[in-house]
Amino acid sequence: MRYHCTYDEAEYKPLLPGHVLVSPLRVKPLLADLSHEELSDLLLTVTRVQKTLKRLYKADAFNVAIQDGEPAGQSVKHVHCHVIPRLKDDAGGDDKVHEWLKGEEGNVGKHQGEVEGGQRNAGEWAKDDERKPRTMEVMQEEAKWLRSEIERDASDGAPPGRL
Repeated sequence: MRYHCTYDEAEYKPLLPGHVLVSPLRVKPLLADLSHEELSDLLLTVTRVQKTLKRLYKADAFNVAIQDGEPAGQSVKHVHCHVIPRLKDDAGGDDKVHEWLKGEEGNVGKHQGEVEGGQRNAGEWAKDDERKPRTMEVMQEEAKWLRSEIERDASDGAPPGRL
């Protein structure tokens, strides 16, 4: 879904159900390269996405992560924010989500280049070795579904496409 300066997309190889990426429209490698408007829109988009993911996935909390530069684990030279719904005692407990983000599991660039297909159902917490890449069709269906749900939750009076 696109907003003023930002868009969100389904994660190719989600760490946990509901894992999405939020990115600025303008491709920039670091947070410091973004304008004030882009930074604001990025975080407002994250919170708007969280509202919907909380309802859809019954999330108790979220991991919101930005790997700002290659030494921080950034695998794509484009600012992106991982938004990961969490449940108490889920598979990502004991700080595993942070380990996953630092490891091959969090390598967005590698996953974007893979072409294998796969599916996952909401509510099923996949073990790391069971996580499979998803097809473009599956991700587009999820994006379409999330777009309609986010629009449904947009009850704050913001103009369409803007937070």
